[in-house]
Amino acid sequence: MNKILEQINTDYLLVNSTNKYLVEYSLLSENARYTLTGFTGSTGDALITKDNIYLFVDGRYHTQADNEVKQGITVVKLNLGQSQDDEIRKLINPEKTLGIVSKKISQKRLEGFDGYKIKLLDEDPINNFTENHTKDYIKAFEPINYRPKKAHFISNLEEVSYITGLRDFSSDNTSKIWAKLFVDNENQIIFTEDKECGDFLKNYEGEIVVNKALINAYDYALIKHPIDKPSEIAKMKSVKTENEIEAYKRAFDRTDKAVAAIREYIESNDNLSEYDISKRLKEEFMRFGAKSLSFNSIVAINQNSALAHYSKNSKEVFLKDGDLVLIDCGAYYESGLATDITRVFVKGTPNEFQKKVYTTVLKSFLNCYNADYNTGIEYDSLAHSLLDNAIDGFKFNHGLGHGIGINVHEAPPNLSQNEIAKTEIVDGMCFTIEPGLYNPEFFGVRLENSCYKKDGKIHSFVKMGYEGKLIDFNLLSTQEKELLKEFNIL
Repeated sequence: MNKILEQINTDYLLVNSTNKYLVEYSLLSENARYTLTGFTGSTGDALITKDNIYLFVDGRYHTQADNEVKQGITVVKLNLGQSQDDEIRKLINPEKTLGIVSKKISQKRLEGFDGYKIKLLDEDPINNFTENHTKDYIKAFEPINYRPKKAHFISNLEEVSYITGLRDFSSDNTSKIWAKLFVDNENQIIFTEDKECGDFLKNYEGEIVVNKALINAYDYALIKHPIDKPSEIAKMKSVKTENEIEAYKRAFDRTDKAVAAIREYIESNDNLSEYDISKRLKEEFMRFGAKSLSFNSIVAINQNSALAHYSKNSKEVFLKDGDLVLIDCGAYYESGLATDITRVFVKGTPNEFQKKVYTTVLKSFLNCYNADYNTGIEYDSLAHSLLDNAIDGFKFNHGLGHGIGINVHEAPPNLSQNEIAKTEIVDGMCFTIEPGLYNPEFFGVRLENSCYKKDGKIHSFVKMGYEGKLIDFNLLSTQEKELLKEFNIL
């Protein structure tokens, strides 16, 4: 690694997981952090020093990182609420030079390193590859009549897709169009080429409103007179229209059918590997009209189900009698809105311990689903009060839920202890409720329904029922049994 640092003349190098669009799920072929470390998780960056390579992962990925990283890499395991960049700053000397790839970091995050010696790099020395995304756009919804008084530059792909009403299904696991947008009170200019966009920004003499959290540092530096403002579009697209809600209902009806079909496949067949199940699941989604998956499905048997974002889907791990299998999946249909659901099934007959963990997680879901709170922080706090220390050795180590839309993870809304979770959850917002309990020595259970708020009440898009064999009805209160009547028992 010293050779790389010498090549770019720095003492450290921040290695990002994202691409130049700052997307959450960048392809592994574009992911420099994956190239360096071998870790496949969706988030978490790495830091190269002259003596070590550090990989930073949150609670969803602690065990997965241990299993995947290349030899000689130190995994820094972040706890809930712990900041990755705070830990990075502890490892670097402000008097020495930190290399940062300008196209792969937001301007806001870059400014968090003010006071440190920064060398911005136009090219990524680890992996500068970007897929040549085709531009096969279709119209999913009418464009939004967004005509701000001041000029805006929008580089967040979900926001560009939302404003234009366009979708692109030519790449796996996304419906976003690969473009940036300039908009003012008279014009909407879509840029699909970096050079064309860069020339425009460099030559524009007026003020341009941007969101520093969503624009990369390279594009920001091109703008002569930038004005930083929180995104109005994020708030707009968080509240779905009636057309979007109806499109979501149709999409989840087909998602439910695909998941029900995979349950039947599991029940009817023996000697199935995680890979077999994931392959068949994708076929079922396509059979019911999906354009693509909304993310790579998680099919995790027994101990693998304790890895919240397990992604291997192994050909060597087989489902045996008495085993649990966790399936977290979703798809895109013609609306380009991402579905998301998690269910846990059992092959054959479960034991009492499996039933206890499953039922405890189910109780948490039912109580959160029925609660009447204004913010995601309150819902998340309720879930943790029900699950933290509920079963010895099992942890609930992630937020309760996230917004859904063009991307499978959107914010707002958010159900966690993060600042964004203070946003009020209002009618039209769509989000997941997904409590879980995990123990890497045994298994994990997560039960996730995608929901929406209407007339002040939470409603579930997901109608797929719960696994009756895994429910210990003696552990449910009378009220919880009443709440469960809304959902089928399989």
